[in-house]
Amino acid sequence: MLFVRVVPLAALLDLYSRKVVGWSMGERPNVELTLAALNMALLHRKPATGLIHHSDQDPQYSAGQYRDVLLRNGLQASMSAKGSPHDNAVAESFFSNLKNELVHHVVFDSREHARAAIFDYIEVFYNRQRIHQTLDFVSPIEFEQGLAVA
Repeated sequence: MLFVRVVPLAALLDLYSRKVVGWSMGERPNVELTLAALNMALLHRKPATGLIHHSDQDPQYSAGQYRDVLLRNGLQASMSAKGSPHDNAVAESFFSNLKNELVHHVVFDSREHARAAIFDYIEVFYNRQRIHQTLDFVSPIEFEQGLAVA
């Protein structure tokens, strides 16, 4: 049995709805991984020019190739201060939830098993079922559909 603890994951969240709008898993954290997540978000959201793309200062987010895609799509890059996780609190919270609600409780027997479980966590549970206090106790998709209780 192969013990898989970590599968590199890049995720982009909509700060308004907390929905994971772009994500990618790979063999290692690199610019290709983050570009795949960004391209998924761009494809599904088609953001307006001027949208602010917030990230930490990891090299894959400051890479020229990544910044070029942001520029070509009219997105404005904003990076958190070095060593300040509070600037990226929503993403930090998502990754903490993923670890606490899935990863710490499962021994994956393969990378494919880990990928499938993370896919289900994001697409089936987190975006569609997991309620958020900041969203009036509805899921991100319900919040975007206007189902939050007033």
